[in-house]
Amino acid sequence: MSTVFHAQRLFDGERFVNESYFKVVNGKLDFINDIAPDADITELSGLVVPGFIDVQVNGGGGAFFNAEQSVACLAKIAQAHGQYGSTANMPTLITDDIEVMRRAADAVALAIAEQTPGILGVHFEGPHLSFPKKGTHSEQFIRPISEDEFAIYGRDDLGLKMVTLAPENVSVNDIKRLVSLGVKVSLGHTNADYATTMAALDAGADGFTHLFNAMSAFTSREPGVVGAALWHDTSWCGLIVDGHHLHPDSAKLAIRTKQRGKIMLVTDAMPPVGTDATEFDFFDGRKVYRTGDRLNSSTGELAGSVLDMASAVRNTVNTLDVALPESLRMASLYPAQYLGLERSKGRLLQGYDADFVVLDDALYAQATYISGQVIA
Repeated sequence: MSTVFHAQRLFDGERFVNESYFKVVNGKLDFINDIAPDADITELSGLVVPGFIDVQVNGGGGAFFNAEQSVACLAKIAQAHGQYGSTANMPTLITDDIEVMRRAADAVALAIAEQTPGILGVHFEGPHLSFPKKGTHSEQFIRPISEDEFAIYGRDDLGLKMVTLAPENVSVNDIKRLVSLGVKVSLGHTNADYATTMAALDAGADGFTHLFNAMSAFTSREPGVVGAALWHDTSWCGLIVDGHHLHPDSAKLAIRTKQRGKIMLVTDAMPPVGTDATEFDFFDGRKVYRTGDRLNSSTGELAGSVLDMASAVRNTVNTLDVALPESLRMASLYPAQYLGLERSKGRLLQGYDADFVVLDDALYAQATYISGQVIA
């Protein structure tokens, strides 16, 4: 006998529904009307919402993908973020040596083959970036794209694939080639001008990595990468709503300006998420230090975040004054649409993946389910 879930209140991605009953069949939602008298019912007290999808997560639970390329590391990251409602993640490897990239690809391929819960694929943030906008990325590993990287990006066993690059350093033809290999090309850590950015979008790039951060600014006579991101209707932008990466009114302006459905919440999370750790080892002998909920490299730059997706939703509601339904869509439906998963994730509808989160009244995650199985 399969368990019947009873959601007192459920947000299906578009509307709120009271008193929903559903079963999980082969990891999919099966909403029902007739409840057998002897049904085993699991009560979901709180607001049940679609699982959060994070397209940029570097670490969590003390694990750092750049430090350890293994299925165990990926599972630890997914478990850490599962505590905060993330049911699907794009593990992110920041700029590193080609051998580290190969090992990361091998780990992701094995995780995909083993159906490790919460792992969708891989996001390579770099190494084809701009020196002036490198942020905390290690300068020694920034390099042009080559056949060595294309051999990784072209693999068909990695699940979903993303690459963040600077379009001034990667040709239009190479961007087209990446797209032809099934890679989602996102623009970031770039000092490109508006024309170069628009050319990259015309070539098939369709995302912007952490909008406003590490990219050329909007000015009166040169719209820059930020201007292109806000002007271009069909591309998506990630926002790190942690109170440190951008001013609240900058985020509000982006949400007001950008076409609805094209702003995603991301964490850019680092190893301390889900732990009490106050520092961890980084590149080039550097360390990253945690002060409250802020991370800085020992050389001063912001170094990712200790943000989780539930906190990102709360901040979007409470700091940016975005209505709860839209804030939830920014954490689930819109990332699903960006990744091409809108027919299986991002909503709680008949036949969709049974990936859901139970939130309390203050929007803290109380339980997280992947394929109908509780993970946190």
